Amino acid sequence: MKWIILAWWSGTRLYPITQAISKQLMPVYDKPMIYYPLSSLMLAGIQDILIITTPEDQSGFKKLLWDGKKWWIKLYYEIQEKPNWLAEAFIIGEKFIWDDDICLILGDNIFYWQGFSLLLQNIKEKVKETRSAYIFWYAVNDPERSWVVEFDSNKNVISIEEKPQNPKSNYAIPWLYFYTNESIEIAKKVQPSKRWELEITDIHIAYLKKWKLKVEILNRGYAWLDTGTHESMLEASNFIEIIEKRQGFKIACPEEIAYLNGWISKEKLEELAKPLLKSNYWKYLLRLIQK
Repeated sequence: MKWIILAWWSGTRLYPITQAISKQLMPVYDKPMIYYPLSSLMLAGIQDILIITTPEDQSGFKKLLWDGKKWWIKLYYEIQEKPNWLAEAFIIGEKFIWDDDICLILGDNIFYWQGFSLLLQNIKEKVKETRSAYIFWYAVNDPERSWVVEFDSNKNVISIEEKPQNPKSNYAIPWLYFYTNESIEIAKKVQPSKRWELEITDIHIAYLKKWKLKVEILNRGYAWLDTGTHESMLEASNFIEIIEKRQGFKIACPEEIAYLNGWISKEKLEELAKPLLKSNYWKYLLRLIQK
């Protein structure tokens, strides 16, 4: 399976801040936003990742992440020339995906719970076995901001509504999707919507018509944080701060994940820590080295 992070959203709801910097490069508490989805994939053992950016912002991501070799991962980059929405990601990433299945995660979404990496691996196997696409189901207070899903007792999706004025439920679809390789050809047939965008909903509907769209339920204890507004970004930062201060470890620290995964040595970890001298991030890595 190939893994794609979409990091091209303009973040117009965050203006004027995002007029000068990509939304996914902005800080969520003590780390750039892109660290969170990237770390989620690293925790699941993923080492080959495509990042899709805008032409203007790609240099910023490369400056921050470069090619990923410092963490013993491989990062690839592609550009989306204009905001044609999510479905175009399959077309842009076709050469990277080749004949594999696909996991798509948005660069401004944060997922946090124990066992998240195991969940990713389990869904990957389910896609392979069932040849179905998988989306997720999560309880929210404001479903009118998201897609709302309806499904049967066998977890087959029955209907999907995009930002409904009168939602059928308060269960929304997080921005994390698993697809078979068939999604590439489906995306090529998608026609622009009234907004002149290639809608991800059309991909879902194509699977839905074949009864090949499944849902996985994220119950209590799972945290999904969408950072689309100033308020939600502040909430996400406060959430990360509380967890880190209470438990004493960092969320989404690529250096730590690479070290604990056995991808880099203690000496390499020390080398990565040096440029961060005197920051709290450096102090945290130093404690890892001393242990």
